Amino acid sequence: MSKSKKVPVIVLGVTGSIAAYKAADIASKLVKAGCEVHVAMTEHAKEFIGVLTLQTLSRNPVLTSFHNPNGSWKPGHIDLADRADLLLIAPATGNTIAELAHGLAGHPLAEIALATEAPVIIAPAMNGKMWKHPATQANVALLKKRGVEFIGPEKGILACGYEGLGRLWNVEDIVKIALQRVKR
Repeated sequence: MSKSKKVPVIVLGVTGSIAAYKAADIASKLVKAGCEVHVAMTEHAKEFIGVLTLQTLSRNPVLTSFHNPNGSWKPGHIDLADRADLLLIAPATGNTIAELAHGLAGHPLAEIALATEAPVIIAPAMNGKMWKHPATQANVALLKKRGVEFIGPEKGILACGYEGLGRLWNVEDIVKIALQRVKR
């Protein structure tokens, strides 16, 4: 009798960046690679991509509020924090990075980040000036000091029309790194 392998559980955090639409591709690729994917979205993310899209591609309900629709006694964000093998936030805005650096938890994604003991990977996406700002860089340094891994951003044409550092890293590479971290 062979032992069955544990299916890796990845919580995919999606924040309010124009790159949020790429989270659909990330979720789809992770599911196809054999992961159990749960999405937690900020309110601003819902302005860029629909909950139904991510729910369909992840094959799981999407967490968008503290309200627990399944009626369980255990809050959904704590359940996901406990079950996660990896918290992947892609895309991550400057605002979300600041919230995480300073322990602010005004939405379920931030609460998951505070409560999980799983590794955390952040894939930033924002205007290049925002990325280079000393406040953002100090927040990134603080999170790195706590063990958070950053992938990207990369250079290219940004949604604001500028060219520079700030684009979400390539989806295939984000997925590759995530899979490496959960299949160690």
